[in-house]
Amino acid sequence: MATRTLRADLHCHTYYSPDALTSPGKFVTACLERDINCVAITDHNTIEGALLMRRVCPFQVIVGEEVRTQEGDLIGLFLEQAVPPHLSLEETVERIKAQGGLVMVPHPFDRFRRSIGEDGLRRILPAVDLIEVFNARAFVSADNERARRFAEEHGIPGVAVSDTHSPREVGRAFMELPAFDGPESFLAAVRQARLVQRPSSPLVHMASRWAVLRRQLLGWQPTGS
Repeated sequence: MATRTLRADLHCHTYYSPDALTSPGKFVTACLERDINCVAITDHNTIEGALLMRRVCPFQVIVGEEVRTQEGDLIGLFLEQAVPPHLSLEETVERIKAQGGLVMVPHPFDRFRRSIGEDGLRRILPAVDLIEVFNARAFVSADNERARRFAEEHGIPGVAVSDTHSPREVGRAFMELPAFDGPESFLAAVRQARLVQRPSSPLVHMASRWAVLRRQLLGWQPTGS
């Protein structure tokens, strides 16, 4: 049996997301402090931060993007090119798959966020590689539980993620899984993973609100450090 060597947080935002506060330096520090040695950087509608983190992180980085589709959020993993927002679910999936990426559905049933819901899930079901069955930022635990049941019913691997937008959230939820070297072996590793599930405080959403306000009111922009 493969030795579990990675502690992976697969839904992470840096301050390249307009609602996140974490600089690259603070992100690396937080990961090292919490023994997180694999991350997917999934900033909103951009891979700029993910490409930067892949260069500077002393651990494994998956380039991802949380894309706002016409119907809700969708995540692409193992990307080399950004997927534009505001496309249909189907076209977003096509853009992800065309570059060899994986499709992960974030917080599919979260009633307070831009989720694609059951109708959206069923529309793209054959192309879905992963479903978030535990998102630490979910207000209502039943929404995570519904995602878990759906993933199990359809035989789709489930993942636990922090959805971190601030340094204190890094590694709040993560997965222990074997090492991998690409999308195919990653999926095999996820099927062997142990999920660590700890909810974040609802107060973390205040950090996201402040991130948005400092851009709107103060004109703040990422510095890349």
